[in-house]
Amino acid sequence: MNEAKKTNEIRGQFFINKYLSGKVIDIGAGNDLVCIGAERFDREDGDANEITKFRELNTYDAVHSSHCLEHMHEPDKALLEWWKIIKPDGYLVLVVPDEDLFEQGFWPSLFNDDHKATFTLKKGKSWSPVSYNILDLTSSLPNSEIISVEIHDKNYDYKLQSKYPPPLPFKKLPLWFRIIRKLSFSLKIGNSLLESLQNRLFLSHQLPIDQTMRNALAQIQVVARKNTTLL
Repeated sequence: MNEAKKTNEIRGQFFINKYLSGKVIDIGAGNDLVCIGAERFDREDGDANEITKFRELNTYDAVHSSHCLEHMHEPDKALLEWWKIIKPDGYLVLVVPDEDLFEQGFWPSLFNDDHKATFTLKKGKSWSPVSYNILDLTSSLPNSEIISVEIHDKNYDYKLQSKYPPPLPFKKLPLWFRIIRKLSFSLKIGNSLLESLQNRLFLSHQLPIDQTMRNALAQIQVVARKNTTLL
């Protein structure tokens, strides 16, 4: 829900001027472009898994993508495609959900059934059967220089993070549990009342909460430079 806008609030103008200037393409942006003048690339523009079929190599000063890579069929191959359209000395600014903060040990995803992969930063071994270490993934790109790696958890309430033994598929949860969860997201009530209801259900029955539907971030950001001086 407007994740790029929420992320820009903690990035600041210096970050945008440094890493998101010149010719910028925003992959999977929807209506939430990362900066003024960025070129939007979404489903109607082509398949982001194979973006070099639609955009020329070495064309962009910056490629930005927020919460898109997890929708790709093969994230490693898709990321390499995105890397190829960056100019020498250009930047990749990549944001993906943190699997522990967002998915919270459940797979398939409880909150987005189009997710095809999960991402971690710290762990050597993950609970997820489709986990990628995002730092390893970006470091393996040709001539990649990692500028920064950050976990963004602003406004994330760790007391409301599910602690189920992972992985626990949603279909294995009790029927009453699944019904209550669906009702809690479909009720037409004010945000504060809905959040209060979700909090109560979590505290009483550990019903998972997607805190990104509020004002929280639950993600990893990596900034990488295509460094032409690297051997």
